[in-house]
Amino acid sequence: MGFIQKLINKLLKNLFRKKKHLKLGLYGPPNGGKTTLANKICQDWLGEDMGSVSNVAHETREIQIKEQINIKNDDGKELSFNLVDTPGIATKIDYEEFLKSGMKEKEAKIRAKEATKGVIDSIKWLDEMDTVIVVLDSTIDPYSQVNITIIGNLQARDIPLLIIANKVDLKKSNIKKVQSAFPQYEVIGISAKYGNNVNQFYNALFKYAA
Repeated sequence: MGFIQKLINKLLKNLFRKKKHLKLGLYGPPNGGKTTLANKICQDWLGEDMGSVSNVAHETREIQIKEQINIKNDDGKELSFNLVDTPGIATKIDYEEFLKSGMKEKEAKIRAKEATKGVIDSIKWLDEMDTVIVVLDSTIDPYSQVNITIIGNLQARDIPLLIIANKVDLKKSNIKKVQSAFPQYEVIGISAKYGNNVNQFYNALFKYAA
């Protein structure tokens, strides 16, 4: 009987063991700073970039993954995850928006098609995520259809999420407005570009992804 009980205990321990390869997804509207944050994380812990960034919306149009990122918090605990940088989610993508940034019509239409596919892929990938970081531009009104749709989808899937109010280095940044828009979630203000408060973000990850 003792052997059987030990076997059962071992099976239960394996069943409830924390996942070794968590999928941590970066989600949000275009130009919120997802890839800038992804690059910051990869630079800090891997010594390399994740992907290219641009002032033109939808620079990231394909899912990008960096595997086996290992971070430490202030207490010395370690967390390992695969980082998934997703294309910006938008409710409407019009090629004419790309024309305004100086693209030629043919290139703009290709960009719009790729960006649309990227949005669809991002939503599909939600089912793969263990934890999601929603990256918002803190200089822009957070009460948008896109933001409500993203967070509503995460609520429906019961996926743990942390909201990042990015770009606190800018004068128009308003973290309190982001907090009042989504009071049921923790909001951390950072500058992914300059690294402001990034350590606070790393420490918070342990509550959501550990």
